[in-house]
Amino acid sequence: MRGRKPVPRHQGSGPAASARRARSPLLQAPLRRALPGLRDIHSERDRRGLALDRAGVKGLRYPICVLDRARGLQHTVAEIDMTVSVPHKRKGAHMSRFVELLNRHRREIDIRKFRSLCSELRKDHDAEAAQVEVRFPYFIEKKAPVTGALGLVDYACTFGASVSGEGHDLWVAVEVPVTSLCPCSKAISDRGAHNQRSLVSVRVWFAKFFWIEDLIALIEASASSELYALLKRPDEKFVTERAYERPRFVEDLVREVGMRLREDKSFTRWEVEAESFESIHAHNAYAALAGPRKQP
Repeated sequence: MRGRKPVPRHQGSGPAASARRARSPLLQAPLRRALPGLRDIHSERDRRGLALDRAGVKGLRYPICVLDRARGLQHTVAEIDMTVSVPHKRKGAHMSRFVELLNRHRREIDIRKFRSLCSELRKDHDAEAAQVEVRFPYFIEKKAPVTGALGLVDYACTFGASVSGEGHDLWVAVEVPVTSLCPCSKAISDRGAHNQRSLVSVRVWFAKFFWIEDLIALIEASASSELYALLKRPDEKFVTERAYERPRFVEDLVREVGMRLREDKSFTRWEVEAESFESIHAHNAYAALAGPRKQP
């Protein structure tokens, strides 16, 4: 098209090219001329002889985009922790570099690229190790089981990665609220049984890409009933009766989830916790399980 100035091929595009341009001597030279002779305290030598396991930023709130199976991308707001190791000879980490890196990648936080983001953080700081955790609400539109009424349910999700000279670690965690109905209460009562909301927390390590929606569905299928944002009377009747037919102790919850995770070849390692917010007790019920575990 006429009137448009062609972009030289050697400049490239994308986050990596943006990072190279941001750190190019040509672009940084004016800054050095404007701020001559300023000390870089973080780069100076520390003489106390103590290396730091982690130093960085925590609780940084930032708008991000994550992959959404139904819509391609979902815009959300994340709370982010980014840290690096600091050798004993260096005073600290350059805090501005954490935000620079995040700004380069915020348009799409993709779990398939998360390890490379962490490696880039490690390289930016010339660190032995780097860690990133991104916590965000993820929304799924759900249909009520009978009427099909639509409503959004939010789930707390976390992407985590760490990279060091010894290797890397990459995991995903979700917190899924469900309904659990007490098997003992059902067995001893002539009418009804006590039930409550429970929270199932799962962290998985994986061998291949998977959708957050599938992991959430796996957890919900393990409970007495899943939760919905909107229920009409026919839906409420269905959910109540379904929970009554599928009683679960908190121990049952973690075992049911663990059994399904063990059968899914996507996951190489997993941790499951469940907490039931008891409706007739002044305390909560809790259980935990980690795997994989072989069948006895």
